[in-house]
Amino acid sequence: MPRGGGGWWASCIRLVDPRSRTTLSVLELTDNEAAVSVACVPLRERGGETFVVVGSVKDMTLHPRSVGAAFVSVYQFKDNNTSLDLVHKTQVEDVPTAIAAFGGRVLVGVGKILRLYDVGKKKMLRKAELRGIPNLVQSIHVISPTRIVVGDLAESFHFVSYKRQENTMAIFADDIAPRWLTCATPIDANTLAGADKFGNIFVCRLPQEVSDDVDDAQLLSATAGREDRALNGAPSKAEEIAQFHVGETVTSLQKVTLGPGCAEVILYTTLLGGIGALLPITHKDDLEFLTALEMHMRQEAQPLCGRDQLFFRSVFFPVKSVVDGDYVHMFNSLPMDEQKSIGEELDRSPAEVSKKLEELASRIL
Repeated sequence: MPRGGGGWWASCIRLVDPRSRTTLSVLELTDNEAAVSVACVPLRERGGETFVVVGSVKDMTLHPRSVGAAFVSVYQFKDNNTSLDLVHKTQVEDVPTAIAAFGGRVLVGVGKILRLYDVGKKKMLRKAELRGIPNLVQSIHVISPTRIVVGDLAESFHFVSYKRQENTMAIFADDIAPRWLTCATPIDANTLAGADKFGNIFVCRLPQEVSDDVDDAQLLSATAGREDRALNGAPSKAEEIAQFHVGETVTSLQKVTLGPGCAEVILYTTLLGGIGALLPITHKDDLEFLTALEMHMRQEAQPLCGRDQLFFRSVFFPVKSVVDGDYVHMFNSLPMDEQKSIGEELDRSPAEVSKKLEELASRIL
């Protein structure tokens, strides 16, 4: 394939049948245009019919970021869902980095702006927008009809409230630490897991009292209709629940169940091809056992790379509420005398410790 230089792009929109693994149709984007975001959106104006919304840019330079033009295109399924037909194409002023469905409408992150669109007959119709995002919208997660979480490229999560009666959006909470997000996934209504480009996975949670008061006018009055927030911060802050350094840039996060009878885990993939899972510990006995085992492993086992394990996992932020599963599974590779020494401290035999570790691993897969 021919390779272009800086500022040259090639892109296509491919419709694939996952059962037969065949390509149904391909739409090549011409004139140095590149697709940067896509979402399937059911539209209330079209009776709930699902359309494909694609954000694209023309003549884009990554650093410093500049674009010749940016577009949001709407495609309709045709021929029994085997092809796509362009409905219309709307030009926007900055890169449409994220798209999400929101109550039969379309949420689009246009540069620093979070914008709500309706799909008209000839172009996208702007209905509402929020200009309080610091750098660049990286991701959009719709939690409920009144709550949205926006991931900023360099400033972590921002919790946004949408008031349907006034048709306004306002930021009511954000994260305590600036993070260069690469991916994120919601865990529940108040909790999100995210990863940054320095190899950290973290979980942040909105305090329950803040979540209960989201609809309170006093809570939102500090940010509603204002672009310049006091000290560049929201009136409330999310709490750090867990923190762990993987060591590689995480490219995707997903809350999944990998098999029948298995526990729900947070599955992640990394830039170098690694695949890992974070298993929630639901029993206090398991937590105490793993915490004590990890502590004894730090004293007995030698680090693989000559670097202290606790220091490595806390290289950017102190490790919090996470047990290093890769490290504790090194227990089986220790000499027998060291296994017996650790087992005596835990009031278990080496065989019981190994069996417990296998049982925890079987909950994942």
